[in-house]
Amino acid sequence: MGAELSFAVVLRDALEADLASFFDFQRDPEANRMAAFTAKDPTHRGAFAAHWKRILSDESIVKKTILFDGRVAGNILSFERSGERKVGYWIGREFWGKGVATEALSKFLDLVKTRPFHAHAAKDNLASIRVLEKCGFVLSGEDEGFSNARGEKVEEFILEPA
Repeated sequence: MGAELSFAVVLRDALEADLASFFDFQRDPEANRMAAFTAKDPTHRGAFAAHWKRILSDESIVKKTILFDGRVAGNILSFERSGERKVGYWIGREFWGKGVATEALSKFLDLVKTRPFHAHAAKDNLASIRVLEKCGFVLSGEDEGFSNARGEKVEEFILEPA
């Protein structure tokens, strides 16, 4: 996949130094609306810091920073929730539409061999669903949950690798 790309997407361990960029990405209202299932208050620095302190200290979570041409472009994680291995990612809006999420997820799936993975995406988050499909995920179910970003219940797709 990387041969046709004109940029470099690299995954490396997430560092405390990356958190300022992650927080900036999280505060973007458009990104929150699209992601739907977000922090109650994405602008609350203390809650963000406590959340990421838990993530960084939890050895069971695979956490990577996504670099695009050497710049922090987002993060990608694998974690256990409700007895299932989940995968999630967040890309800064300035990096949308450049293939960064697809390349990062592809590399992450090569790196993390635990299967199955489950991913959740709001049904109207077409960009994220397309990224998952390009990386071999298929629809495996549907659910709904309360969206903090939208203030209402939102229907979602559950996807996993074929």
